[in-house]
Amino acid sequence: MKPEKLGFIGLGQMGGPMATNIAKNGFNLSVYDKAGTKERAPDHANIIGDTAALASGCDTIFLSVPDGKATLSVINEIININDRRVKVVIDLSTIGPVAAREAGARCKEVGITYMDAPVSGGQAGATAGTISIMIAGDKATKAAHDEILHAFAKNPFHVGDEPGQGQTLKVLNNFLSGTAMVASTEAILYGLSQGLDMQTMLNVLNVSTGQNTATNDKFPNRILTGTFDAGFATALITKDVNLFIENAKAAGTPTQVADIVGRTWDETNEALPGSDISLVYKHLRNSIDAE
Repeated sequence: MKPEKLGFIGLGQMGGPMATNIAKNGFNLSVYDKAGTKERAPDHANIIGDTAALASGCDTIFLSVPDGKATLSVINEIININDRRVKVVIDLSTIGPVAAREAGARCKEVGITYMDAPVSGGQAGATAGTISIMIAGDKATKAAHDEILHAFAKNPFHVGDEPGQGQTLKVLNNFLSGTAMVASTEAILYGLSQGLDMQTMLNVLNVSTGQNTATNDKFPNRILTGTFDAGFATALITKDVNLFIENAKAAGTPTQVADIVGRTWDETNEALPGSDISLVYKHLRNSIDAE
């Protein structure tokens, strides 16, 4: 059954634009953010004072929170509300497979359907409504929410039936994205050291086998321009790559490349706290100057 009233918790860098797109498409949306709802709420959304009020007044609640600890905290609040109306929780956060499975189990105990649904596309994609969603959970529940999902996402994929599978795909995607950023930076810096022009390298790479998200977008649009505004924090890619490493090791699959990439992001995040991921270019370039 299609939900009539929607709730959204977490109006940050990704959550804010996603909630805005839901609201501007005419859905009945109520929002809450513990960091300050009034300041972050999109136009045409109802401002709610706490999680309890959302859970008692909404059919479906979307989450966009920083990590697994935050998701489980919100889930605990929801399941302990006696007069709750909410039947479905769609978690758009990147929290890792273990936390998603735990959230799913806790929701199942009280009859709430939990959908593990991390997103990809960055802040620009969230604003434009072009993000991808990797949805794991009940297929019929996903179908009942398709119209809402398409209000803020271009590609809402159903990737599996069990919570944790969406997170698995998300962390491996972000590992690949983080690897492309680091590897492309090293390649470009080598080319520059040999007298090649950055734009020329990008022109060739992007019609050759070395093309990737870093050469297609981040270098031409964020680094070459000097704006360094890819819209995704170094702290977040560091978290996601380390989630991949942790879960891959637990699964017994190889992490030789991931271990090296993870160390690079750890070092970048320590050297440049609060930075955009595109600034890994400056960090690695500075390491040349320091030698």
